[in-house]
Parts: sequence; structure tokens; C-alpha cells
Amino acid sequence: MLASLSISNFALIDKLGINFSDGFSTITGETGAGKSILLGALGLVLGKRADLSSLKNKEEKCVIEAHFQIANYNLQAFFESNDLDYENETIIRREILPSGKSRAFINDSPVNLQELQELSFFLIDIHSQHQTQELSEEIFQFQIIDSVADNLESINHYSAILSTYKKDKSQLTILNTQLQTVLKEQDYNTFLLEELLAAQLKLNEQEELEQIYDQLNNVEFINENLNKSLALANEEQFGIQQNLKELKISLQKTVGFSSDYKSSFPLSLLAINPA
Repeated sequence: MLASLSISNFALIDKLGINFSDGFSTITGETGAGKSILLGALGLVLGKRADLSSLKNKEEKCVIEAHFQIANYNLQAFFESNDLDYENETIIRREILPSGKSRAFINDSPVNLQELQELSFFLIDIHSQHQTQELSEEIFQFQIIDSVADNLESINHYSAILSTYKKDKSQLTILNTQLQTVLKEQDYNTFLLEELLAAQLKLNEQEELEQIYDQLNNVEFINENLNKSLALANEEQFGIQQNLKELKISLQKTVGFSSDYKSSFPLSLLAINPA
């Protein structure tokens, strides 16, 4: 609740102090009496921007100070989060210097305009003539009902449960996504297993397949050496010693590609050492 408002060197006001009672207060007057000036001063102390035109005397600073009774506002958490001293009677002061600079204080602690505006949201509502339309809005109606019924504790409890529910729901979504990924991997791995089982792989089959691959990859080279060996065996123009030497070289180039070649060619032939 706004308890008092003091204004100095603002617009048409040299110095003014107003105290408000716990009941209903009304400020009335003709056009130009200064009602809007009071609202303007209150707006400055609640975080609105100011300029030098607000000063009545441009050589002196403008000071606006408002006292609020906030014992029932449950604002301890706000003061703690913003590292401010909490007082049941909180004093907000706004100063506008002749240089154009502005300073703001909450219980004598310097604050910026953003912090001031955030606090003002909890302290006071200023309504224009058309803002009564909010009365027809469902959210506003529930806020009034909860305020009158003192439902703050129930609302906080519900908010905590709702927050936990949303967190658990988000975690459940993540787990379901992970489950779908695992199921896809299981299907793929099952497919691979079936392929491996259908292949009927045998022990050391990889070595045999690699040997066959190497053999097929060098089939022209093997064929060339075998044909050469055959030609040497049938050759009669050169001496037998020279033919055996050439035959041995050709066969040795071939046997490395398959164990079948080793078993097909006599070891005595491969080990021959012509003089």
C-alpha cells in the first residue's frame, strides 16, 4: 500500500507531501489542478524515464520519494534475489539531476530502472478509464478470487507440482525418443545377425576368401607364369639345366597365391638348385 508521497522541484510543484490512510483515498480537482502531475511523479518513482523538462528549477535536482507498506506482499524473495535490504516499510526514491542524469534507490540501495520497474509491478496498478474491461477477462477474475480467498499457499503448491509434472513429461519424451532409437538399432542388429547366420561362416573362412581374392586378382600373372613353366618343360632348344632354373623361378612366383599350387607342384622340384 502507498503510505506517503513526497515531491520536490517537479513540474509545477516546489515541495509537496501527501499521506494516505489505510482506507480509500480520492484525489479530485478541476482540470489543471495537478492530478496528472501527481500521477507523473508516481510514475517516475516507479521506474518511468525522465528528462530535464520535469524539473521546475533547472538548477536544482528533483526528488520524489514514496513509502510503501509491503508486509503482506510476500516480496522477501524479490529483495533477496536482487540483493536488497527488505523492510516492511519500503522507501523508493528517485532523483533527477540538473545534468539530466537520473538515480534510483530502494531502501537507500542504488538500483537501475529495470529493477525499479520489476518491483513496481508488485506495488501499484494504474488504470485508465478503459482498463475496466479487464474485469471481463477470465485470468483477471481468477486473480481477484485467489487474492480474496488467500489462495497463495495452494497456488504455490500447485505451481510446484505443475513444474515437476512438466519436468517429468519432458524427461519421458526424451526416454521415449531414446527407446525408439534403441528399437531401430535392435532391428538393424537383428537383420545383421540373420545375414551372418544365413552366410554359414566357417572357421578360418576369411583367410580362404582372402586367398581366393588374391588369386583372382592376380589371375593373369599366375596364368602367365604357368604357361611359361609349361613352355619351359617342353622346350628342347636350351639345356636342361637352364630350363630347370627358369621353371623353378616361374613356379615360385605362383605357389604363393594358393596352397593348392603348393600341393600340386612337387617340393623336390621347387627345391631344385641347378648348378
